[in-house]
Amino acid sequence: MILRKAEPEDLAQIDKIYTLAKKFMRENGNPNQWKGDYPNAVDAKEDIDNGIGYVCEDGGEVVAVFAFKKGIEPTYNKIFEGSWKNSLPYAFMHRIAVLYHGKGIIDFCFNECFRRFPNLKIDTHRDNIPMQKVLRRNGFEYCGIIYLENGEERLAFQRGA
Repeated sequence: MILRKAEPEDLAQIDKIYTLAKKFMRENGNPNQWKGDYPNAVDAKEDIDNGIGYVCEDGGEVVAVFAFKKGIEPTYNKIFEGSWKNSLPYAFMHRIAVLYHGKGIIDFCFNECFRRFPNLKIDTHRDNIPMQKVLRRNGFEYCGIIYLENGEERLAFQRGA
């Protein structure tokens, strides 16, 4: 497997992955995290244009997609009912989705991003139990609650020093 920047040619496969991920969420007790058409190829195109869109490729097939950015995530500035592990510079990941479950794809993505920037933050919906399990398995610790710009609550996790 390799991690690389997403390219416009990847958008059809990315859209497919997001569609399947939304279906997986709904079937696994998380009907509210990604509502409607979000995320989709338009969001992925914006990530590509901003230089933060990434894909994981396995044998020439795009099998995962996510946004990965070093810097400040404004919604992480305030955390409730807990605290971040540290105040060091960090990278964060958003909109992560995989094509196949149980193949170690998401573990590879998390580990490769951690290798590139060893202080990672991420958030997920309270109902996204599969993602919470994957995060803990990959060394992320629960830190507290953050709120998105639209006011929705998310559970915040961090892996780092």
